Amino acid sequence: MEKQYVNYKIFTKPFNPELITGILWQFNLRGLIEEEDKVVIYLNDDALISESILESGLEKLKKENLIESYLIEKGILEDKNWNELWEKSRDVIHVSKKIVIKPSFKDYTANEGEIVITIDPKMSFGTGEHQTTKLVLQMLEKHVKPGIKILDIGSGTGILSIAAIKLGAASAVAIDTDEVCYENCKENCELNGVTDYIKILTSDIRNVRENDFDLILANIHCNVLLEILSEIKKRLIENKTVILSGLLEQDFDEIFNRYSQIGFNLIDKTAMNEWIALAFQLSSSK
Repeated sequence: MEKQYVNYKIFTKPFNPELITGILWQFNLRGLIEEEDKVVIYLNDDALISESILESGLEKLKKENLIESYLIEKGILEDKNWNELWEKSRDVIHVSKKIVIKPSFKDYTANEGEIVITIDPKMSFGTGEHQTTKLVLQMLEKHVKPGIKILDIGSGTGILSIAAIKLGAASAVAIDTDEVCYENCKENCELNGVTDYIKILTSDIRNVRENDFDLILANIHCNVLLEILSEIKKRLIENKTVILSGLLEQDFDEIFNRYSQIGFNLIDKTAMNEWIALAFQLSSSK
């Protein structure tokens, strides 16, 4: 019997796919596709999500006046249709004049000066489509220096670590607590020829022993960024940089205040729609 997958179609007014995807990162999705008027998510058997959980997240957006209304439609998809549907939804993404993201099944000839990163996301987030990923990639162009050592927290597909290496970093440690992300990150590193430069761990930051990183990346939830701020500080070399995203504009004040209190100075901020990315430099100990 053909395996079936539950899918949910999520409509909002106004339609803002970035806001919707922002509340879905923590769940074990098989895939997510943004369409013209809706976001469609596809679930595995062990997905930790239900219609009531979706409603709870959307109600929060409604209370914060980010959306006026929403509609959720549940459906079933036969497994045989999944790969075709997924591949049709993937495209070549021009993140900037320099960085291009593409899936392995699409051909692309790089223009002079372009860095092409091949990403097959499977169940891991980090295709380059989400605004926060684009913001961090654009920041990497400015803040990656030749020979530096990177820590990528919540690495997902490995896209940020791979980009950092291609931009000149010497090495990266990519960590994620999801075992699926480990395998996906490993595969994407192989696709991009950077396996020798990236150490992949199924771990959270508390288990990372190194404390000599020049640049730390964390594109994750605001509450996690607040929870691990002291752990980030312990692992970053003084006068070096951390780039944070996964943040909405409304998160800025709390992140800025909490990080400033322990010695981080804001040196860069970029925004795309409601999403922001922040770069902080760790000041020298007094």
